Amino acid sequence: MSDRAFSTKILHAKFLKADAHGSLHMPVYDNVTFEFKTAEELELAFKGKSPAHMYSRISNPTVEHFEQRLKAVTGAAGVLALASGMAAIANTLLTIAKAGDNIITSRHLFGNTYSLLEQTLKEWGLETRYADLTQAGEVARLFDGRTKAIFLETITNPQLEVADILALSAVARPAGVLIIADTTMTPPYLFSAKAFGVDVEVISSTKWISGGATSLGGVIIDHGSYDWARNAKLATDAKKFGPFAFISRLRREVHRNTGACLSAHNAYLQSLGLETLALRVDQSCANTLKIAEFLQASGLARSVHYPGLASSPYYAAARAQFGDKPGAVLTFDLTSKEQCFKFINALQLLRRATNLHDNRSLVIHPASTIFGEYDAAQLQLMGVRDTMVRVSVGIEEGRDLIADIQQSLEASA
Repeated sequence: MSDRAFSTKILHAKFLKADAHGSLHMPVYDNVTFEFKTAEELELAFKGKSPAHMYSRISNPTVEHFEQRLKAVTGAAGVLALASGMAAIANTLLTIAKAGDNIITSRHLFGNTYSLLEQTLKEWGLETRYADLTQAGEVARLFDGRTKAIFLETITNPQLEVADILALSAVARPAGVLIIADTTMTPPYLFSAKAFGVDVEVISSTKWISGGATSLGGVIIDHGSYDWARNAKLATDAKKFGPFAFISRLRREVHRNTGACLSAHNAYLQSLGLETLALRVDQSCANTLKIAEFLQASGLARSVHYPGLASSPYYAAARAQFGDKPGAVLTFDLTSKEQCFKFINALQLLRRATNLHDNRSLVIHPASTIFGEYDAAQLQLMGVRDTMVRVSVGIEEGRDLIADIQQSLEASA
């Protein structure tokens, strides 16, 4: 199946066990526990010597099938589905690092990710070092013997910055530094992460994958490209499990103990979402470019930001990594916070709601919403302006979206 297209692979991913009734969709195993025929079989399962589902916090057939579908399209060594994107990030960092270690990232992060690093994990002894990830040399100067990973967003939210991941990989690989990428904005259909040097992907499957904001979820994808013997915390696991050291520790310890499991019902919805992912991504990305080009040509906004515009400083990097579909989020600046609010309030079609990659187009003022906990100085460091509007573009007809944006900009001018 390696030469087949994304949607074909998704639709024809095999069940690990044939369904008793021949269902074409994996049934929803919305239950907690699973019965064994003998005490001996139960012992083997709990000791990890026999593959079996024991308890749905640890594994579940419906969740497993969702994971297997993602393995089919990525060729990953391992996939683990969790309750949310933030759970995916937290579980990954808890698995690879310990007190005294450090990771390198950008201040241009999603607000909750920044909070996780600066407020939650910092108190447990994980150091975060900040750099301009578009400058690989600057990143490399921060490496030391306790550097465990570079953490990046393939397209930052809402700054829409795009780093050259191959350049980061070129400095990280010789130093034994893992590359973790949040690919929520560029899921597997858009971006072949392993080919660009990403070792581990974390994704908020709540977004595009879910099929239109139907459910919460998160995914960790381990591409099997990192030598886990180079990570002190996982060196013993590497001797036993080789390239599966990370995913093994995740499953048998961190994921099990933190309890951020994906529900069977949500796994079912997200598995269905995968089936139409390519269709929705194509429509959303096409709409986004049309809107960005309209805004740039109209002069109704002070500035327009989208990596798909040739005027973007990240156009070349985005084109190299994502082809002609560099995501479906754009931002633009108006003259003031007050004008931003007037614009948002005058919209008739775009929805005033926070999320990304819904089927509907959504609009927010980032500085007062998802970054609302930060003061003016912090917002400046994070590249979030009070004059910025963010639009997550959906699958509506592009001309209808443009008409609504135009009338609202004219009304708020």
